[in-house]
Amino acid sequence: MRRRTSTFEPRKTVSFEPAPAPLAHLAIHDRVVELLSLLPRGNLLDVPAGEGALAARLMQSGFTVHCCDLYPEIFRLKGVEIKQGDLLQRLPYGDGEFQYVTCIEGLEHLDSPARAIREFKRLVQPGGHLIVSVPNIHNIEERFKWLVHGYTSHFKPLSKTYLEQVRQDHGAREEIALHVHAISYSELRYHLESNGFQIFEILRDKPKRHLWLYWPAIALIELVKRLTPRKKRDERWTDQLNSAELLMGGNTLIVHAIKSEHSE
Repeated sequence: MRRRTSTFEPRKTVSFEPAPAPLAHLAIHDRVVELLSLLPRGNLLDVPAGEGALAARLMQSGFTVHCCDLYPEIFRLKGVEIKQGDLLQRLPYGDGEFQYVTCIEGLEHLDSPARAIREFKRLVQPGGHLIVSVPNIHNIEERFKWLVHGYTSHFKPLSKTYLEQVRQDHGAREEIALHVHAISYSELRYHLESNGFQIFEILRDKPKRHLWLYWPAIALIELVKRLTPRKKRDERWTDQLNSAELLMGGNTLIVHAIKSEHSE
């Protein structure tokens, strides 16, 4: 894959008080900022924006950032407009208004991620970029947790007891905490390609700790992969599902997709 280079001047120093807290892990924001820093600056929508922590860093990098969230009252980035919007509905922006859309830790909170991706198709101009992150249910540790427990770390059963605790902690904003859709790489890729996006690259937030414990299982998976006929591997996305980014990745999968120039 070709190496991208940046021709832009050093970022300007911008002060935001009080500093918004990231609702996602800081390593995810670091990777997204690193990815976007190598691309031309432009109009960017951050949704859900949370308190505005990622938006602040992207503004410092030179992007024109627009922010949207289901709960705009939690937004803390002073002097920046925040619009209320539901990812399951039409967002308050025009067709093809953005060169970039970032959706960090948002899709897993929706009962229909496909509807959000269709809306991203409307918002992103042809040739534009979509960066989404979702919990990585494919890493080797999560595969073992599913085998043993029947669920993964980020998608525990939504029992009555658990829901009562979430409502005590978050009140009417329970969507902030609830992971209701364990979206897989296969499902995410299908919906992206169905809406005119092609995956350009996949990134992990950070390496998985204690990975050495799983090397025997990883070696077995690699052996099975190599013994699978090429036609079946291509048909089932075997190489991608067992790539280092998914199988040996951290807790979060970051997907960078580009909208086709010919997509309407």
